[in-house]
Amino acid sequence: MFQFREFTAAGGLISYGANLAESWRQTGIYVGKILNGAQPRNLPVLDPHAAELGVNSATARAQGLTLPPDILSTANQVIG
Repeated sequence: MFQFREFTAAGGLISYGANLAESWRQTGIYVGKILNGAQPRNLPVLDPHAAELGVNSATARAQGLTLPPDILSTANQVIG
């Protein structure tokens, strides 16, 4: 089980967490605001929009696991 979908794409079984690319994009927006003169203490704290579920079915097959249909239908991304 991993936090980011990129680990699932690299061969991990399952990931559940925030979208890493979206987190970096949001960081860039914050840095831009600070460089343009905003005070960090005045910027709101943001949570990730939603958690994403990634499943690597090829890894599951290699480990002899059968993934429940509910997991596969709920996943944002199924690899393999």
